[in-house]
Amino acid sequence: MSHLPILARLSSGLALLAAAGCAPVAVEQAPVTAAAAPAPDAAPAGVGLSAFFDQYDAAQLSLSPESKARRGIRDGDYGKWGDVSDETAVASHKLQQATAAVMRQSYDPAGLTADEALSFELFNTQAARADRLFPFRDHGYIFDQMNGAQSQMPAFLINIHRVANVTEAEAYVARIRALGPTLDALSAQSAGRAAKGIQPPKWVYPYLISDIGNLQGPANAVIEDISAKVGKLAIADSEKARLIASAKAAWAESAGPAYGRLLTEMKRQQATAPTQDGIWRLPDGKAYYAALLANYTTTDMTATEIHNLGLSEVARIHGEMKAIMAKVGFKGTLQQFFDHLRTSPQYYHTTREAYLADVDAKVKAMEARLPAFFNTLPKAALQVKAVEAFREKSAGKAFYSSPAPDGSRPGIYYANLYDLRDMPKTELEALAYHEGVPGHHLQRAVQTELTGLPPFRRFGGFTAYTEGWGLYTEELGKDMGFYTDPYSDFGRLAMELWRACRLVVDTGIHDKRWTREQAIKYLKDNTPNPQGDIEKAIERYIVYPGQATAYLIGKLKIMELRGRAQTALGAKFDFRAFHDVVLESGPVPLDILERRVDTWIAAQKG
Repeated sequence: MSHLPILARLSSGLALLAAAGCAPVAVEQAPVTAAAAPAPDAAPAGVGLSAFFDQYDAAQLSLSPESKARRGIRDGDYGKWGDVSDETAVASHKLQQATAAVMRQSYDPAGLTADEALSFELFNTQAARADRLFPFRDHGYIFDQMNGAQSQMPAFLINIHRVANVTEAEAYVARIRALGPTLDALSAQSAGRAAKGIQPPKWVYPYLISDIGNLQGPANAVIEDISAKVGKLAIADSEKARLIASAKAAWAESAGPAYGRLLTEMKRQQATAPTQDGIWRLPDGKAYYAALLANYTTTDMTATEIHNLGLSEVARIHGEMKAIMAKVGFKGTLQQFFDHLRTSPQYYHTTREAYLADVDAKVKAMEARLPAFFNTLPKAALQVKAVEAFREKSAGKAFYSSPAPDGSRPGIYYANLYDLRDMPKTELEALAYHEGVPGHHLQRAVQTELTGLPPFRRFGGFTAYTEGWGLYTEELGKDMGFYTDPYSDFGRLAMELWRACRLVVDTGIHDKRWTREQAIKYLKDNTPNPQGDIEKAIERYIVYPGQATAYLIGKLKIMELRGRAQTALGAKFDFRAFHDVVLESGPVPLDILERRVDTWIAAQKG
C-alpha cells in the first residue's frame, strides 16, 4: 500500500492541534499508521506550551499502541501493534521535526517560565539528536540477542499487556494474531538490510535460532501467560476455555507460522553473515558511530577521547582494588585475586531463590535508609523477578522496566539467573542499588510521577543521565553506610571497573576494529568477572554500539557536580537537596545538568 498520501498530508502541515489533547480514535482492526498524526503548521492562538506538548504527545501515541500500553492506556488500539514500515518511521520523524519548528516559531523562551524554558530547550535538543541519527535508521539490527523483536514482542505481551477483563483478554488474542504479519514485515526488512550489508555478526544467529525455537509449538511462554491471566478472571469456566482456545488458534494460525518463516530467514542470513564485529564495516559506519556516541553520552567526546578516558579510569580503579585486596589479606597479584573470585564457589549462590532472597534483603535495607538522603521518593512499588525462561539465554545480565503511571504495573528489576556463575555475590549489592533503589527504580519512578512536566520529559530520557545516575547510586550506597563486607565493596569497584572497561572495549570494537576475541581478552585480563559474563557483555556491546559508554561518563559528571557543590557549600551541603536538583528536572543532557547544579549552588550561597 502506498503511503504517499500520508507524506503529502504531513508536508502540507495539516494541524494536529485542532482538538487539544485528543488523540484520534483508531478504527477497529485498522492498521496504526502515520495517517493518524499529521504534522502541525502553527500553534493555535492561546495554546500554552504545556498544552502544545500534550497535543504532540497525543499524536505520537496515536502511532504507538505499545507506548500506550506501557503507560497503562487501554483503548481501541489495545489489541494492536504499531506499523513497522519505514513510511511510518519517516512520518513520525517529520511530526517531531515539524513540531520543533512550530514551537520555535510560536513561543519565545524569554516569555516562558523557567520550567517551560527548560522544556523548550530539551525538545529542541531531542529533535536535533533525532535528526542526526535519522539518516542511519536502517543501520540497526532488527533481530539480535539483546533487543531483537523475536523476543521483545513476546516479552511485551507477558510483562506489559494486562488482562483485567474479557475485553483485554480478547485484545491479547488479537495481538497474538497480529504477531504474524508484524513479524513477516520485520523479517522482510531484515532481509533488505542484510542485502545492503547491514546484519549482525555470524555468532548472533544461534541465539536468534534458540529464541525462536523456544517459542515454537503450542506450549510456549505466550500461551502459558495468557492462560494464567485468563485463569484469574472472575468469569465462567466456559468463557475462560473459549478465550484460551482463541489464543491457541491465533498462535497456530498466525504467530507460529510466522516464527517458522522467520527461522528460515535467520538460517538463510546466517549462511552469509559477516565475521567482523564492529559497525565500522557498515555503510558510513564511522559517521554512524560518532552520531551514536554523541547521542548516548550527550557530549562531543570523540571515540579516541572516550577510549583514553577508559584506560585512565581502569588504572585508577585497579589501584583502589589493590587496597581492598590488601585489607582482606590476599597474597598475590590483582589478576590472581580476580581468578580467585571467578573460580571459588563461596562467591556464588547455588539457587535462584537464594539469590532473589539476598536481593530482597538488600533492597529492604536500602529502602529504610532512603529518607536520610532523599526528599523525593517513588510511590510505585518495586518488583524483583528473574528473566523469563524463553529469553534468559540471550538476554542481558540485569535490566529495569519503568512502572505504569496509573499504578497498574510496578517498576520491575529483572535479574538474569540463567547461569548463577555469571552473577557473583560480590556484585549483588551494587547491582541491586543500580537497578532498584536508589538507582533506576527511584529515578525512573520519580520521573514518571512528575505530573507537572510534559509527557516527553516524563517518559523520555537521555542515557548518560539515566545510566549515569544508576552507576552514581552504586557509589552513593557507600556514602549511605552500606558495603560493610569488603568483598561486597570490592564488587562495587568491580562494577565501576566494568563500566570503565566498556569505554575501552566499545570504542575498541567499533572504532579501532577489535575483534570479539580481543575485547573478551581485555575484560578477562582486567576484570574479575566470570567468563560467561564477559562473553555476554562483549556480545551486547557489539550489537548495541555506543550505549555502554554512557554509564561512566554520566556518573563521573554527577560525581564532579556533587563534589563541586560540597566544596562550595561546605556544612550547608545537603544530599537531599542536591538529589532534588538532579531528579526533579527529569533526564537532561549533562551540560544542562551542570548548568542547573551551578545555578542551585549560587542560590544556596546567596
